[in-house]
Amino acid sequence: MGSSFNPGLLAEFARHYGFHYDICDPKVFIRDMMIDMERGLRGQSSSLPMIPAYISPVSRVPPGKTVIALDAGGTNLRAALIRFDDQGKALPENSRKAPMPGTQGRVDTEAFFNEIAVLVAPLFKEARSTGKTIEGIGFCFSYPMEITKNSDGILMAFSKEVDAPEVIGKAIGQGLRDALIRQGITPPERIVLLNDTVAALLSGLAEIPPNGGKWRGMDIYGKAGGPVIGFILGTGFNIAYSEKNIPKIGFSSETSPQIVVCEAGTFHSRYLGILDREYDATTKNPGAYTLEKSTAGAYLGPLTLHILKQAVRDGVLKFKKSGEFLAWPGLQTKDLNAFMHTPLAGEGPLGELFGPDEEGALASLVYLSSIVTERAALFSAAMVAAVVERIGSGYDPFAPVRIAGEGTTYVIYKGMREALESYLHTMLVSPMPRSYVISPVEQASLFGAAVAALSH
Repeated sequence: MGSSFNPGLLAEFARHYGFHYDICDPKVFIRDMMIDMERGLRGQSSSLPMIPAYISPVSRVPPGKTVIALDAGGTNLRAALIRFDDQGKALPENSRKAPMPGTQGRVDTEAFFNEIAVLVAPLFKEARSTGKTIEGIGFCFSYPMEITKNSDGILMAFSKEVDAPEVIGKAIGQGLRDALIRQGITPPERIVLLNDTVAALLSGLAEIPPNGGKWRGMDIYGKAGGPVIGFILGTGFNIAYSEKNIPKIGFSSETSPQIVVCEAGTFHSRYLGILDREYDATTKNPGAYTLEKSTAGAYLGPLTLHILKQAVRDGVLKFKKSGEFLAWPGLQTKDLNAFMHTPLAGEGPLGELFGPDEEGALASLVYLSSIVTERAALFSAAMVAAVVERIGSGYDPFAPVRIAGEGTTYVIYKGMREALESYLHTMLVSPMPRSYVISPVEQASLFGAAVAALSH
């Protein structure tokens, strides 16, 4: 016989083990993060590395410009010729795709960059045939890089699907420049490397109107747009924003702030509980990315499984197949999400565990899983709110903060977006209302790379 549904008991179970969202005081969380942000910017001991991107974004995307955008980070490499229209909106005019060099077998350094240049070369020819000038190349390269002062990226590592070990330690932008010259192409002066979080921020410049898209009509005052924050909640979790002062590299500019990547998933929060620490100990990198392990898609399924198993062991969750459930080696986030969208259908690995007479146990499992999601949304919103606090913007109703969101966990994970945006609204209107807009951005890697090519 399954357990009856007792929400009070389940909430106390969540509080006892430290994963209930109401344990977290958002004001304290935001304060803690802002302290760590400042320490990271100064190069002091901090859980937030605050990595300079060496890109100062344009305040408004210049119209009529044409660039090449590249996106690499998975099994495919994408390239596109992108023109910005009279409103600064990115318009892809031609795009090409090829397997990521090194995914079809090992390649040396020259072959790696040659394959990229071969993909890009026809875009130069097309631009030339239509009288367009390529103003720059933006390259979203989502592998670990050390960004240099000239906006190049020194590759630190590849993930396992790319077999090109000689490229590690090389400058990606310079390698592409040399390969284009070998193709008989004169590359533009600017080749800018960036990661996906910076790309999300820059795509917001192109995709979210300066006034936030809240009204239509002309702007006779010529107001500049508010700042843009790049926010990713997908497989991982990260935030990027434009910073005026980075003491550790001697940077200070009121008029041309520089993008900083927080590496938000590494933040050490005081609001992680016993089961979080137990789960963290089972991961490949214990003690690292502890906040990401409570919020991001790579971890929500496995973390929720760990919590649910404890509920079974403590007797607050009972059903006939609980022994079988305790033997499960893992639970993928996509399977948990599919179940949470249709829990009464009795489908999938989780749905098949419960009989028709175990609705109470089924409700208990959904309830506990929802608490985990709710906390992830709260943490994510507090991180974004801390960045808004840091930049001190949003009080001008005509220059809203533009939060460019990307990632499947934010967009499609059951209950995440609604809860996150609700928490964020509460945090940003207290004590004084702020003007802001949060919006998912499409093709963020390509469009962000395109804007990067025009940034300075």
